[in-house]
Amino acid sequence: MYSTPNENENNNNINTTFEETQAQIITNLRLGICDFDTMNPILSKNKNVQYYDKLIFEPLLSVNQDFSLEPCLATEYSKTGDTTYIIKLRDNVKWSDGQPFVAKDVQYTIDRLKEGIDSIYVSNVSAISGLEIIDEHTIKITLFEETPFFEYNLIFPIMPSHYYTGVDFAADPLTPMGTGMYQIEDRNQEYIKLVRNENWWNTAKTPKLDTIIINIYNNPGEIFNAFKIGNIDLVVTENVNFEDYIGTIGFNSKIFKGREYDFIAINNTHNVLSKKEVRQAINYGIDKNNIVASIFNNKYFVANGCLDFGSWLYEDASKLSEYNMDEAQKVLSNNGWNITSRQWQKTENYKTLRTNFNLVVNSSNAERVSVAENIKNQLANIGIIINIRKVSDSQYNNYLNNKNYDLIITGTNVSISPNLNRYYGIDNMANYNNEEIIKSLNEISDITDKNLLKEKIAEIQRTTNEEYVYIPLYINKNVVLYSSGLVGEVSPNWYNIFYNIENWYRQN
Repeated sequence: MYSTPNENENNNNINTTFEETQAQIITNLRLGICDFDTMNPILSKNKNVQYYDKLIFEPLLSVNQDFSLEPCLATEYSKTGDTTYIIKLRDNVKWSDGQPFVAKDVQYTIDRLKEGIDSIYVSNVSAISGLEIIDEHTIKITLFEETPFFEYNLIFPIMPSHYYTGVDFAADPLTPMGTGMYQIEDRNQEYIKLVRNENWWNTAKTPKLDTIIINIYNNPGEIFNAFKIGNIDLVVTENVNFEDYIGTIGFNSKIFKGREYDFIAINNTHNVLSKKEVRQAINYGIDKNNIVASIFNNKYFVANGCLDFGSWLYEDASKLSEYNMDEAQKVLSNNGWNITSRQWQKTENYKTLRTNFNLVVNSSNAERVSVAENIKNQLANIGIIINIRKVSDSQYNNYLNNKNYDLIITGTNVSISPNLNRYYGIDNMANYNNEEIIKSLNEISDITDKNLLKEKIAEIQRTTNEEYVYIPLYINKNVVLYSSGLVGEVSPNWYNIFYNIENWYRQN
C-alpha cells in the first residue's frame, strides 16, 4: 500500500473561540479518483478530473452556484455586432510559474480546440471564425454567424501558451500549470499533490487549505472503501445507492441535480396532439414519481422543464409533474371528448378523432423502453392508447431529425446557456409554432440586464408550460459525500463542486 505526503506537514494548531479550544485545524484535503487519464483539462474525459481541474485552471467567464455567469480571466465582454465580441482580460493575472497571463494564451487555447482535438470543449469554440489580439489584454472574437448567448460558451479552461513552446500539447505533460487557486506540485502513479498557488490573482479568496491530495484508485469500490475508513474526505458520485458501500453514519451528503434530462417531445402539428387538452391530459395521466421510483430506484429527480437543474432563470413549473387521473379525464370531457371502446373519441368536421398514439423509443436504451411500457400502462387507465415503436438507433435518429413522430422519449445534457431555441424556436423538436414566442426568443439574445432577461424568459416558460409543449420526465442525481470533520459550506452543482472551498478546512 502506498503512502501520500505526510499529513502532519500541513496541520496547524490555530487558537479559535472558547468552544473550539483544543480542536486541531487540519489544512489539507484528501480526494480520490479512478479511471484517471490526464490533468490536462482540455483533454481529460474523466468527470472527476473536470471537477478537480477547476481548482487549477480558469476560464474567461465562470459559473455561479445558480448557473449565472461571472467574470474570471475576463473582466468584461461586449457584443459589438451581430457576430463580433470584444473581451477585456484581467491584467493582474500570472500563471503559477510567475509568467503573465496575456491574450496570446486565449488565442493558443482556442487554436488547439479548433484543430479538431478530442475535447469536451470543442463545441464551445465551433462558432468562432477568428480571433484578433488588439493588445495584451483585449481580444476581438468573430463568429461565423450570430449565436444566441455566445458568452455562455466562454467557460472553457485557458492554457499557458509559453508552457507548451516545443511541447506536444497532447503528450500529457507532467505538471500543466494554471492561473487558479491551486497548482500541481507533485504527481506520480499513486497521487497528485496540489498546493496553494501563491501567484493567484484573487487575494480576496485566500484558501485555508494549504494542500489537496488526489489519491489514484483502481475502481469506484476502492474509493468508497477509502472514504469509509477515513483515508479520503470527499467523494462525488452518480451512485445514489452509496449507502450500500459506506453505511449511513459518520459522513454528510449533498444531493444535487445533474445534466441528464429526459422528456417526451410531442408533435404539436399532429391532428389530435395539436389540441392542448389532449397534451394536458397525457401530462396529468403520467405519474413521474412512479417512473423514478419503480424503474430508476430513485436515482433521478422528477423534472419540471429544461431549466429545472438549479438555473437562476427557472420559473416554477411544478404543475408539469402533477399526476391526477381525474383531472386528465375531466379536461377531455370538458372539451367534448367521450369514452368509447376504452379510448376517448371526438367528432370534428365529420371526422372521428381518437386518443391513440405511437410512442417512439430507441430499443438500445433498455431504461427508456421500460419507461415507455410504464407510460403505456398508466395512460391506458385513463383511456389514452399508446403503441410503442421500439426502433434502431439509426431509425430513432431519423425520427428525431425529421420530427415525424406522434410522441418520442428523448433527452439531452442540459446547457448553462439560456438559449431555448431548440425547444421553442424555429424547427424545434415539438413542431411548436408560436410567433410571439419566436419573437421573444430573438429579442432576449441581446438583453444584458439580468433582471429583464429573467423576466422575459419567465414569460416564455409560463406560456409554453401552459401549452404543455413537452412533458418533462426526470433528471439525474449526483451526490457529494464528505466527512463529518470537513468544515465549511458544501454547495455543489454539476458545473463545480468546490464553491466556497476557500473557507473549507478539516477538524478533529
